[in-house]
Amino acid sequence: MDATYSDIVIPDLPLHKKGKVRNVFEVGSTLLIVASDRISAFDVILPSLIPQKGRVLTQLSRFWFDLTALVCPNHVLAADAAAFPPVLAPYREMLDKRAMLVKRTKVVPVECVVRGYLSGSGWKEYKTTGKICGIKLPSGLSESSQLPEPIFTPSTKAEVGHDENIPFKEMEKIVGSSLAKMIRKISLSLYQKASLHALSRGIIIADTKFEFGLDGDDLLLIDEIFTPDSSRFWPLATYEPGKAQPSLDKQFVRDYLERTGWDKTSPPPVLPPDIVAKTSEKYLEIYRLLAGKNDL
Repeated sequence: MDATYSDIVIPDLPLHKKGKVRNVFEVGSTLLIVASDRISAFDVILPSLIPQKGRVLTQLSRFWFDLTALVCPNHVLAADAAAFPPVLAPYREMLDKRAMLVKRTKVVPVECVVRGYLSGSGWKEYKTTGKICGIKLPSGLSESSQLPEPIFTPSTKAEVGHDENIPFKEMEKIVGSSLAKMIRKISLSLYQKASLHALSRGIIIADTKFEFGLDGDDLLLIDEIFTPDSSRFWPLATYEPGKAQPSLDKQFVRDYLERTGWDKTSPPPVLPPDIVAKTSEKYLEIYRLLAGKNDL
């Protein structure tokens, strides 16, 4: 079985950025993104590791990047460790299936969220205002209801603390009207293409988020796409609006933490072994279902 990594250390390379799950290294003019087995919830990194998680995130993103390349080009240069530059050869075993060599881009400073169903912060906002990010929705919708059509609901990209939903007009102020409209159109197209594939595999993509970057004047899809960390996945067979849905994503861990009474500010609890094992199973299952592969 793949070793479990709490951190990824490559002494030969400058560390460009360390995120909640990924470490990004500089490799000449390119970047190397490596996914650890860390897991975060409520914007806090948990002390427990999820076996195979980093590999699932990387390989599922790789699958989706390939599938959606005609909708929007992406930043991937190489996804096989054997094709990485020679400087990375000593770390090939550690990097195998959990790393991608990518173009360096100017990151668009907005989280690009598409919602097809009413859940999470969108459900909370709808209950209070009847809207999400300023978009008026029909009255009488219930939790997990399918929306009349998918909606684009951007949010701030907080380095620390929580992202906050913003109206599209605010996104236009941040990145410019033309770029904002292009990103909205592409995001909705990406969601549509992936949703059709997922439904054919018995999975509903309730919502998801994207990140984009600029390579000169070219808009590229970056980071990760349609993974259990960035999306809500629901089994189609058990879908029933009016309540929360069983999930094949990180929501399982959030639900457990809610039951513990953790205040979300003090140090988080260690996940019990059965929760760790079940979470790993969920990540592996969604990979098998969506990518159609039985192993990593």
